[in-house]
Amino acid sequence: MGKGRELGLQLREWIATGSVGLDNPQALANRLIDALGADESLRGPVRDLASQPLLQRVLRQQGGAQRSAITALSSHLAAIYAPAVLAELLDLLEAASGVATSRPAADPAGSPAQGPISAPGAPRGGSSRLPWLENLRPLGPGLALAAASAPVLFWAGGELDRWIFEPWGWSSGVVLVVGLALIQSLALGPLRPLRRRWPLTLEASGDPRRAWCWISAPWIHASNAEALLNLAVLLILLGTAVLPLSSLLLRYGLTALATTAPAVLVARRARVLRQWDGASGPVAALIALAAVLSLLHWRVHLFSLGPLAIPAWVLLVVYGAMQLGWQLPRRDPQDTSSPMARLWSSPWCWGTLLGAVWALVTRAQELARSFDWPG
Repeated sequence: MGKGRELGLQLREWIATGSVGLDNPQALANRLIDALGADESLRGPVRDLASQPLLQRVLRQQGGAQRSAITALSSHLAAIYAPAVLAELLDLLEAASGVATSRPAADPAGSPAQGPISAPGAPRGGSSRLPWLENLRPLGPGLALAAASAPVLFWAGGELDRWIFEPWGWSSGVVLVVGLALIQSLALGPLRPLRRRWPLTLEASGDPRRAWCWISAPWIHASNAEALLNLAVLLILLGTAVLPLSSLLLRYGLTALATTAPAVLVARRARVLRQWDGASGPVAALIALAAVLSLLHWRVHLFSLGPLAIPAWVLLVVYGAMQLGWQLPRRDPQDTSSPMARLWSSPWCWGTLLGAVWALVTRAQELARSFDWPG
C-alpha cells in the first residue's frame, strides 16, 4: 500500500471518529504531515492538497456533486505535479472518499521523473516480481509483535491456571469464554473506547505505532451479535477442553494471527474497507477441523451441550451461513470491492481453510503411525 492510500485511510478514520475538523485546513494539513513521518517527498503536495477548497467538497458531499469535485481537483493536481506525486495524491483522494479518480495516461517523456519518488509497499504496473512480499513488508512490526506475544500468553496462562483456575476446577475453555465475555461487557460500559481502539483497521495494519492492534484485535468484537455467537460456539467447542490454559491461549493467539494476516493482505491488495476483530478465525478453524476429521474418519463428531449432542457438520453449516451473511455485504458504503474479495479478506474464510488443512495433516500423521513399515 502506497503512502497516499495510507494517508487517505487515516483521514477517513479521523473524519468518521470526529477527531479532525474539516473547517480548519491548517490543522488538517498538520495532522496529515505528522502521519507522513520521515517521508518528506510528499509534505509540500499534501499541505497544498489540504488547503484546496475542492477537498472540502470532496469530503463533505456525496453522489454527483462529490464526483464532480473529485474530477475538478484531479485535473488541478495533474496540471501541477509529476506523475509519481500525482499518483500518491490521487490514491489519498480515493481512499478518503471511496470514489475512484480518473487517472491521466502514462507519459513516456515523464517517466524519468518517477525515479526519485516511488510508492512504498504498492508496486505499480507489476514492476515487482514479489508483490505479496512487498505488501507483507509494512505488516512486519505488527506480525512480529503478535507472534512475540504468543509465548507471553503461554506463560501468563500457566501462572493463572496454577494460582487460580486449577484450585477452582475450571476448564481452560470456560476460562477463555469467560475472559472474552468480561472484556466485551467492559467495552459496553466503563471501557467503551476499547471497541473503537482495539480492533485492527486497514490503516493501522501497516502503522508501526499501532502494531499493538494485532495483539488486541482477537480479544474484542465490534459487533455484539458476532460476540454472542462466537462465545456460544466456543463454549460448545471448548467447554470440556482438557488442554492446559497455557496451551489453549498459545493456540488461540497463533491461530488468530494465522487467520488475520492473509485476510489483511487480501484487503490491502483488493482495497476492501473493513476491520478485523474477535474470535471468528479460531472458531472457524476449530469447526472445520472437527468437521473434516469427521468426514475423514467417516463417523460423526459430536459436541455436548447439556442434554444436546451437536454434530460438527451442523456447526459448520450454521456458523458458515451466519458468517456469509456478515462477510459478503459491504461493511462501508464507499467500498467498491467484489464479494469474493470481501470473503477472502475475512478471518472466518481463512480459519475454515486452516482447519481443513490441519485436519488433513492430522489424518496423514495418523495413517503414517498406523502403517506397518518394513524392518
